[in-house]
Amino acid sequence: MRAIVTGGAGFIGSHVVEALLARGDDVTVVDDLSSGRRENVPEGARLAVADIREGLEAVFGETRPEVCFHLAAQVDVRVSVERPAHDAGVNVLGTIAVLEAARRHGTQVVFSSTGGAIYGECDGPAAEDAQRRPLAPYGVSKLAGEEYLAAYNRLYESGHVSLRYGNVYGPRQDPHGEAGVVAIFLGRLVAGEAPRIFGDGRQTRDYIYAGDVAAATLAAAGRDGGVFNIGTGIETSVLELYDGCRRVAGSSLEAEQAPARLGELQRSVLDVALAERELGWRPEVSLDDGLRRTWEWIQARS
Repeated sequence: MRAIVTGGAGFIGSHVVEALLARGDDVTVVDDLSSGRRENVPEGARLAVADIREGLEAVFGETRPEVCFHLAAQVDVRVSVERPAHDAGVNVLGTIAVLEAARRHGTQVVFSSTGGAIYGECDGPAAEDAQRRPLAPYGVSKLAGEEYLAAYNRLYESGHVSLRYGNVYGPRQDPHGEAGVVAIFLGRLVAGEAPRIFGDGRQTRDYIYAGDVAAATLAAAGRDGGVFNIGTGIETSVLELYDGCRRVAGSSLEAEQAPARLGELQRSVLDVALAERELGWRPEVSLDDGLRRTWEWIQARS
């Protein structure tokens, strides 16, 4: 398969590129390197340094991709609050640019969206038809991207797919992203420094390993549209997560307590039954195994 991966020099995108190359696909990465890194692009993939907002005609015309895995995004919730116009420019206008290039070249788009930031506060595992109550511009811009994909599907009879990721973690994770807490915790522990836990630490999230997310993303290619949650369906509190990080690090450091952050979700977990049923996908890496793999990667870099 000929594929373009926008944001393929970033955390999740680079895992998608690896998975595509492992099965022998032809892969072109489009990344402006504003947060992605050249060294994240695996050998065997081509890198086109470009801003998705400034037109993709040249790279699409040269590559003639069958699928575009669209992972380029502004992913920091705090940045979206402080600079909502910038967030919308990247996540909404950038997605429109991808859709337009895909339309001209008959390319399917698989879009990386977000679960927690779209659903808002959960009272249990949120299914795809749950009420959507984003608390920050980041969730709003991702939801807008989903709606543009759905509109293009209706207008042009395309088969674009949106994937609502849980809190993704793993090697190459940026500590400044939505799910950067794992990178922050393990990064502090490898330096022998105590991390901070905001609030009482009982906030829960659905943590999913990047390799499992990459497998789900590839499984969505060829589907005829749809929206799918990609998570584990398992809630893990921040306190439990830190205990797991300490176990893999062999550390006895106690975390420092810090005041709760305004607007932070207390509970976020995804119902992944639809993805298991329709995509034939299920997560395979347990939290302990994923944390261990991430810790080994962080140690190797320190």
